[in-house]
Amino acid sequence: MTKVVVFGNSGSGKSTLAKQLRDSCACAHLDLDTIAWQAVVPPQRKPLSQSRQLIDEFLARNQDWVIEGCYADLLDMVMADADEVIFLNLPIHACIENAKRRPWEPHKYPSKQAQDENLAMLIDWISAYTRRDDTFSYRAHQQLYDDFKGKKSIRVENQAIKNS
Repeated sequence: MTKVVVFGNSGSGKSTLAKQLRDSCACAHLDLDTIAWQAVVPPQRKPLSQSRQLIDEFLARNQDWVIEGCYADLLDMVMADADEVIFLNLPIHACIENAKRRPWEPHKYPSKQAQDENLAMLIDWISAYTRRDDTFSYRAHQQLYDDFKGKKSIRVENQAIKNS
């Protein structure tokens, strides 16, 4: 079985790595961005109970999976089920460069232009990673990593998955 959790700062390469892992193991993929937010403007988080229900439904439907995101509160809900965790702890400057090169994410933005208009805010958000003390912060991610007792790794640079 494959049950992998991938987390880190925005722009660290979580989605890219998760998709590579999904493709290499032919397993299900859950991007927590798709279940964390209400469809309102300005964006608001869903109540944790609603996100929890969606996570539980995903886990019930899938034996093998990759779950990725920056939400320590949601990630904590799946850590006990995970076989492996990967903490993408790239330098801030690398996350910013990744964000600048990010392809359009249609599940988050109605257009590439709308995504690009949000880039300055995203760069500020990425830059504050080590200074914040919230569910999206370095501190929260480090705690998840430290508390996990199974197979785990920290990556400080983006690496391609090699299919063998």
